[in-house]
Amino acid sequence: MKPGAGRGLVEINVEECKGCGLCTDACIPKVLRLSASLNRYGYHPVEYEGRGCSGCGLCFVVCPEPGALRVLKLAA
Repeated sequence: MKPGAGRGLVEINVEECKGCGLCTDACIPKVLRLSASLNRYGYHPVEYEGRGCSGCGLCFVVCPEPGALRVLKLAA
């Protein structure tokens, strides 16, 4: 695995995300941020920077929206 690549991957369903920011606050490596664009419901959904996820799953645990995001652990 490349340095800085991370141990996990965050998949986000932007249409389910309500932009509450709980996941961005919980993210230890700070690889999640609220998007500048809006989803079809008028919310700024979260977006993943694309690398650096630790795979801890805290974002998933604090997210109040079922199906908004999931965390995948990458094989070493």
